Amino acid sequence: MKPIPTLQTERLILRPPVHTDFHAYAELMASPRARYMGGPFDGRAAWGMFCNDVAQWQLFGHGCLMIERRATGACVGEVGINHGPLFPEKELGWFVYAGHEGHGYAFEAAVELRDWAFEHLGLPNLVSYIDQDNTRSIALARRMGAMHAPDARGQDPEDLVFRHWPSPSA
Repeated sequence: MKPIPTLQTERLILRPPVHTDFHAYAELMASPRARYMGGPFDGRAAWGMFCNDVAQWQLFGHGCLMIERRATGACVGEVGINHGPLFPEKELGWFVYAGHEGHGYAFEAAVELRDWAFEHLGLPNLVSYIDQDNTRSIALARRMGAMHAPDARGQDPEDLVFRHWPSPSA
């Protein structure tokens, strides 16, 4: 198995999750914001999801990375490539914790991981499954250049699916 990568952008470090990241993760998953991901979830379910995010690296060669601000070391969210029996296609997903929205962290992290996936995994494309009421994630997917794919099957039948393609320069 290849080691889990650490990626860097101008403002962020995308790093492997560690057990001390779980508290903030569980808080988000228990909050009303988790409705966009099928929640809210109790601590047991959140732990299972957190462990799944880590295990995908061994199972598939990709998974989730924590989004850390370089300037402060604060963990502000997560970005990941999800797959397995719950995901019809390889999915690029993201979230940021309360108080960190609106700074472009999700966009910056998602673009970095998307481009890494196309270069290092040789993927032809990725999708993002987005709750139709999650206007901020829909806007982010569009800002990244993803196209709505109405014929693609979502993780949930109500999800909107946005397809990401490698940039022509990649």
